[in-house]
Amino acid sequence: MRAGPGLTAVIPALNAAATLPRTLASLSSVAEIIVVDGASEDPTRDVAEQFGARWLAAPRGRGSQIAAGVAAAHCEWLLIIHADTILAPGWEQRARRHMAHCPGKAGYFRFALDSAEPVARRLERRVAWRCRVLALPYGDQGLLIHRDLLQNVGGIRCVPLMEDVDLIRRLGRRRLVMLDAIAVTSAVRWQQEGWRRRSARNLLCLGLWFAGVPAHRIALLYR
Repeated sequence: MRAGPGLTAVIPALNAAATLPRTLASLSSVAEIIVVDGASEDPTRDVAEQFGARWLAAPRGRGSQIAAGVAAAHCEWLLIIHADTILAPGWEQRARRHMAHCPGKAGYFRFALDSAEPVARRLERRVAWRCRVLALPYGDQGLLIHRDLLQNVGGIRCVPLMEDVDLIRRLGRRRLVMLDAIAVTSAVRWQQEGWRRRSARNLLCLGLWFAGVPAHRIALLYR
C-alpha cells in the first residue's frame, strides 16, 4: 500500500467507551482515525463507529494493537494516541507545522492531567523533567511521526507493554521534539489506584524494562 498525504490517528483501545468520545472529538480534523480494539467487553466499537472512525480488532497489547493500526493506515503521517487522552485546542497548527518542516523527527505533546489536585501538578512537573533531561516521553503524550521514520527505526514492536519506551529509545534524543501543545490524560486511574501507588508501579516497570526483564513479565505486574 502506498501511503498518501495527510494524517492518520491510531488509537489502541480496551474497554474505552467512557473516555473514547472525548478523544475522538479532539481529533475531528484528522483525515483518518483508526481505533484498534484488543477485545473490549464494552461498547468501544460502537463509540468508534459513531464518530466515523475505522474499527479494527487486534491481539490485546498496545504494541500489537498499534502495529495493526499503523499497517492499516493510509496516510504518510501517523499520530499514535491513547484512548483516554485529549489533545487541547491549538494542537492542529503545531502538528501541521511539524509535518511541514520536520519529517525526520517525531513530535510529542506536553503532558497534563484532567485533575485539579495539587498532586497532579507535581506529577506533571516530574514528567516535564523526565522529557527534558532524559528525553523520555510516554505514550500518553501522543507521538506524531512520519511513516518513513517509523520504518527506519524498526517500526512498532508487538510487545504487551513498554512499546512506547521501546520506540522512544530507538528514536533517540536527536529525533524527538516537544510540540507546543498539550495532551490531557484522564486522571481516573491515578485516583482509583492511588497517586503514589500508580506512580511507583510505573517507575518500577520502567526500571525492570531497562534491567532487561521481558515485557510480558512486566505486563503481569502492570495489570
